Amino acid sequence: MTSKSETLPSPHLARTMSPRSDASPALSRWASVECPAPLEPRPAISHVLFDFDGTLSLIRQGWPEVMVPMFVEALPRLESETDETLRELVLDDIMRLNGKQTIYQMIQLADRVRERGGEPADPLWYKHEYLRRLDRHIAARTEGLSTRATAADDLLVHGARGLLEHLRGLGLSLYLASGTDEYAVKREAELLDVAQYFDGGIHGAVDDYKTFSKKIVIERIIREHGIHGGQLLAFGDGYVEIENTKEAGGLAVAVASDEANNGSGRVDPWKRERLLGVGADAVIPDFREAISLVDYLLGR
Repeated sequence: MTSKSETLPSPHLARTMSPRSDASPALSRWASVECPAPLEPRPAISHVLFDFDGTLSLIRQGWPEVMVPMFVEALPRLESETDETLRELVLDDIMRLNGKQTIYQMIQLADRVRERGGEPADPLWYKHEYLRRLDRHIAARTEGLSTRATAADDLLVHGARGLLEHLRGLGLSLYLASGTDEYAVKREAELLDVAQYFDGGIHGAVDDYKTFSKKIVIERIIREHGIHGGQLLAFGDGYVEIENTKEAGGLAVAVASDEANNGSGRVDPWKRERLLGVGADAVIPDFREAISLVDYLLGR
């Protein structure tokens, strides 16, 4: 039986997380690629950064269905507050911080508890409790991958492996950076058989959260390899990697993946709006035309 603390979000939350988009993409040479402005080739691109969850991996699809009820359970209820308004507040908090390390969402939770007159737990405790619940949520997926009852490509965003193979064949350096804990990202990348592609390393969150960020990874790539930002290409479904890449002078492709319907070819409109808002150079629903897009960018 499902306990009160683990009940699934309302249908409204589900619609908010994976709504259907009827927006037509801007004209481009690719049917599935929306370009807010014409793309110019960047043949100097030499390093490619990927986000993990939602961009490549679907193992953690549905994570808000775990985080939102936990936050609602922890927050003191205001007298005039309904279940729906509290869920909306929580959803806004967690999605505004999506793409950053999980600990930042937990810091926000502690702040919300405190401002409502409650006594919060340590954010690190909240994080570990969330991960415990999430591990249970995704256990069948990780077990299926471990036993090979589930094909790895079934839990990869559509077309991802073909793009990774293509990029490796071109001799580009690939990096993986995630707000998920590093030990988990490495384990899940192995389960999906994609760890092999990231010769630049797999980077993720750590409990000493101030020592890691996607911005730090990008700055390290540029510094250690003596490249300029224009040589960096990034793919991600969170605002952090898009924003940080643009700040560095790189080219950012937003993967507005419809996680609940992998391969549908539809963008998630919430992701699309959010990622265009931080300067994405292109928006794709998945990687169905990504090889052609990369070849164009490289001037091939």
